[in-house]
Amino acid sequence: MFKYCKKLQYPINIKKKDLRMAKYLVTQYGGSNGELAAALRYLNQRFTMPDDIGKALLTDIGTEELAHVEMISTMIYQLMKDATMNEIEEAGLDAHYAEHAKALYPTDSNGVPFTVTYFATTGDPLADISEDMAAEQKARAVYENLIDLTDDPDVIGPLLWLRQREIVHYSRFKELFEYYEKKLKNGANDFLEKPMMNNNNNYVNFLDNFTNDAFSMNKMHLDNNEFFM
Repeated sequence: MFKYCKKLQYPINIKKKDLRMAKYLVTQYGGSNGELAAALRYLNQRFTMPDDIGKALLTDIGTEELAHVEMISTMIYQLMKDATMNEIEEAGLDAHYAEHAKALYPTDSNGVPFTVTYFATTGDPLADISEDMAAEQKARAVYENLIDLTDDPDVIGPLLWLRQREIVHYSRFKELFEYYEKKLKNGANDFLEKPMMNNNNNYVNFLDNFTNDAFSMNKMHLDNNEFFM
């Protein structure tokens, strides 16, 4: 169950057309290191995490990645708004226009359509989280490349914010990886099989069920969230 908040995580108000930048930016919508791939990767992997800690983290981050898809889509729309046919052709977007007009369509910057082969789910928590850490680092690198391709502060601001979220997500995944690695190395088999619910059918505070030397769920869920307000 998702509750949709009708506002972007970061305000986007791009005032200047830039079809060239729109063509580059679409890679973070439908490219191999983009937000759509990240969202689907995490929301699929969460089901085979061995306990509620992993399930909760991948659900949280996967849901946030959907919000990032919305941000990227908004940026592309604003960058292309009111573009003339001459501008579309000059930017090399005429092939896109032939199929989709000015509609959004998930591709990379070379026009290669999105494919689910961009991500994997192995059922092995350490393998999957290793992929997740790499995905966040690659996305960070792509955002840095995109920032180098523009001098528009209305574009750079959201890109810097998205880059920072990749860093935060990487840190949370690293903590989860180290937590699971420690559990498995110690031969522990005490992963929870079912989500823990209270009498009101709400998830309980998982910190009540793990020792303080495990990584902090509180930290995972509160990382920089005041920035969203």
